[in-house]
Amino acid sequence: MKTLFEEIKASIKNNYNQDRSFWRPVLPWGGVFTIKAGRKAVSCTPLYVEIRLKNTCTIDGFLMLLYVILNENENFPRELSLHLGREFVDCFLYLMDTYSFTTVKLLWIWDKMEKQQYKSEVHKASLIIDLFGNEHDNFTKNLENLMSTIQESYCSNWRCPTRVQEDQQRTININPPQEIPHGNLIRLAVDELFCSRIELCEEHGCGGLREFSQRVFCHGAPPFVVLNMQHWKSEDLAYVPYYLDLSDHKYLLEGATLFNKEEHHYSAAFQIDGHWMHYDGLRNVNLILLNKPPEFLLLSSLVYIRAAEK
Repeated sequence: MKTLFEEIKASIKNNYNQDRSFWRPVLPWGGVFTIKAGRKAVSCTPLYVEIRLKNTCTIDGFLMLLYVILNENENFPRELSLHLGREFVDCFLYLMDTYSFTTVKLLWIWDKMEKQQYKSEVHKASLIIDLFGNEHDNFTKNLENLMSTIQESYCSNWRCPTRVQEDQQRTININPPQEIPHGNLIRLAVDELFCSRIELCEEHGCGGLREFSQRVFCHGAPPFVVLNMQHWKSEDLAYVPYYLDLSDHKYLLEGATLFNKEEHHYSAAFQIDGHWMHYDGLRNVNLILLNKPPEFLLLSSLVYIRAAEK
């Protein structure tokens, strides 16, 4: 039996008749998990006969991206096991390859998310879990050990009340430049966040110069990074860089998540063997082979993978 990843690659390779839709469903929106209750379950309070998932697009796109990343890079499953746990990574890949799509979503919900991150209610004999909201709250927020960064700064004024400071961030929020310069805006914004610099100290009455060191990852350079781009306007996204330099490592564009404001719905795009695909679990045809790289004007996140060392 072929894995899901092998099936997707085969559909690309054997696409002689220009049928650009993948034939097997991948991570459909929502999901129902039926509980096989035994005799003793009659006395359970409450008794759930099934679990229904709603508005799962906030995690669907990233779960597909995570699956592709783990399969395209042979060393990444071992590396990500250090951050996500070996049992989680093995179980995640097994569930995806056996098309257990509702179960793989429940794995993420119960293993990585906190109870307050989603709404749940009992309706008749069902437990309903509603993931409506923001994908950064439901997914990237839970990758703290993977993408935590820290930057130190020192003020030249010895009398500065906060002469030494540390700025630690759990996710990578890339803010658009306030004054639009010329050039690659995303790369400039990334450099501003990660690179060393000197600025006037903002402490009241200080007047010193504050020197910021290079921002570094707290747990070493991760296998992949997610750039939170939700504050960017579409007109600022005319050009998306295909590689970035982060903390002395080169990262290559692997995929992105897209947000449709009218539908309040997330989808994703990613590369396999140099081919771009668009994934949308809400559609009947939920995986489409694209003729060209996707438009990123509805961008929510950019996903980059660490390039192999030469």
